[in-house]
Amino acid sequence: MTPSQRLPWLRPAAVLAHRTRRRASWLLSGPVHGTAWASYRSPDDLPVRLQRHGSLLLRELTGADMVLQHNKVVNLRLASARVDRLVLRPGETFSFNKVVGNCTRRKGYIEGMRLSDGAPVPGVGGGVCQLANLLHWMVLHSPLTVLERSEHSFDPFPDNGRVLPWGVGCSIAYNYVDLVVRNDTATTFQLRTWVGERHLRGELRADRELPVSYSIEARDERFDRGDDGLVRRSNEIWRTTTDRRTGEVVGTELVRRNRAVVKYPVGVSRA
Repeated sequence: MTPSQRLPWLRPAAVLAHRTRRRASWLLSGPVHGTAWASYRSPDDLPVRLQRHGSLLLRELTGADMVLQHNKVVNLRLASARVDRLVLRPGETFSFNKVVGNCTRRKGYIEGMRLSDGAPVPGVGGGVCQLANLLHWMVLHSPLTVLERSEHSFDPFPDNGRVLPWGVGCSIAYNYVDLVVRNDTATTFQLRTWVGERHLRGELRADRELPVSYSIEARDERFDRGDDGLVRRSNEIWRTTTDRRTGEVVGTELVRRNRAVVKYPVGVSRA
């Protein structure tokens, strides 16, 4: 538990300090300071589509106000337009918060569904985490390096209709909780993101074919009840790399270990 969690009155000062450090890191960029932030958008698609994904915009969720979900679509349309067609050239770094910016009313964002301690609540800009989730999933299917990614500390909803493994999502809070990705390869990548009729859509494109492909799976899924009476969910996210030419597996790596408090009823005995 962090000091601001033990002493809630410290939280505003802690947030201000985090935001100040982040702004400084964005200002101190370029060749001299070692970080080149991705900002160029190409009007044309790069020729190779490496990965595509669509995530459902509206879900029937217990206790979640559907009005907030519809508002979330408005927010996702604004945020995805900020990311769409962004190019990540060799040596460049992508920051979700830097590209999307602060989701304020002045910019057209409205109250959408966001999570607070694992519960759905209204909040301006709510729902943009879904865009970060989509981007992270596509990045996992590439050689791009994830420098920063913070998961939700709660598992708020059961797996009804879940497409992606639990534990690959992202938590976003402007500007200090971020998704940051660096291109350490000689390949140029491009992000395509847009809101469709029923899904948030995304593509990861490149200027050349890659010699390998990637697959992601969850392992060691389990629920357990602790001495505090809370049920927690755990798993591991693994990535397998396969040679496109031969079909042989050339690498397997543990991407992430996840553990979170479950917010919905689960029949689990105490361990």
